[in-house]
Amino acid sequence: MSAHKDHSHLEKIQDSIRDSKILSDEEKSLSMKYIEECLLEDRAEGTFYKELVDIASGIKPMLAELGLIN
Repeated sequence: MSAHKDHSHLEKIQDSIRDSKILSDEEKSLSMKYIEECLLEDRAEGTFYKELVDIASGIKPMLAELGLIN
């Protein structure tokens, strides 16, 4: 994802993480920190997805619900 792209999908993910009843507080915290790092470093979406799923097992269903993955 380049610096000029819209990051609204990351904001949706952050909202879902905050509202999640599946993720533990630790998983929420780690996920939010990771998203903030991604925004700062402007990482590629594929890397973002893989690493975020590795952090929190409950994140994959949320990403699918948001329509960000199949």
